[in-house]
Amino acid sequence: MADKHSSTARGRADAAIRSAADRRTMGNDPALAPEATPTPTGRADSANDRKVLEGILWILRSGVRWQDLPDEFPHPSTCWRRLRDWEEQGVWLSIWRAFLSELNERQQLQWSESFLDGSFAPAKKGATEWAKTRRGKGTKWMVVVDGTGLPLGDYLHSASPAEVRLAETTLETIRVARCHHAGRPRQKPARVIADGGYDSDALRRRLAERGIELIAPHHRNRRRPPTQDGRSFRRYKRRWTVERTIGWFGNYRRLVVRYDRSLTIYRGFFHIACFMIVLRRVLQ
Repeated sequence: MADKHSSTARGRADAAIRSAADRRTMGNDPALAPEATPTPTGRADSANDRKVLEGILWILRSGVRWQDLPDEFPHPSTCWRRLRDWEEQGVWLSIWRAFLSELNERQQLQWSESFLDGSFAPAKKGATEWAKTRRGKGTKWMVVVDGTGLPLGDYLHSASPAEVRLAETTLETIRVARCHHAGRPRQKPARVIADGGYDSDALRRRLAERGIELIAPHHRNRRRPPTQDGRSFRRYKRRWTVERTIGWFGNYRRLVVRYDRSLTIYRGFFHIACFMIVLRRVLQ
């Protein structure tokens, strides 16, 4: 029974990736073209979307420059354009959410609690939408994960705003479709657990209006009465879950330092890393 379930999940995952990586238009199909277009020496056919996807994944994992892409993959400019176009079309985001929907159908997402945190990626010269901080100039990416560490939503922004100001926008990016139930996608975990930087009564009030409980330690110099007791604060001991997920993102070296000038390209890499993390759980 487990083998049957695993094979079904693997088939759905492969179908979701093929829908983005194997689409070929008639104008780009060499079999339908009136005349064959010569390809550069030492480069694969630029119309093969699967090879383009493999080249993008190679860049994401290795973190090298586009011009250092091996000759076995299509031309770097082709991979760069496809990554940008697919990100603008929402392809990577739709694949990520499709995998989350699959896990939600199997009841493997823990909505009883989620964890929120951010990280900092240094940006090189020429990058757009970056800001200077005490750690240097760079880009801040926020991520919210479920109780098992699977990314549910993300938000990329310049590094200058405080993380507490980006919390609500990050939570609004959660959209997990309900497979067998009509209605809007699921967007609200029961609880959000974060560190002391998110201690804000205004944020607690706004999230409570949406039916979300915020659990974060109070500042030491707080003068107002506490807003949470020790029973709910026990869940804070599991905050290492989001720290582990941030460590998983570090395995994709292209995300550690932002070399891409365009935030769209960097966001595309980030979304690919998100659905790769979720895909591992789908195939288990």
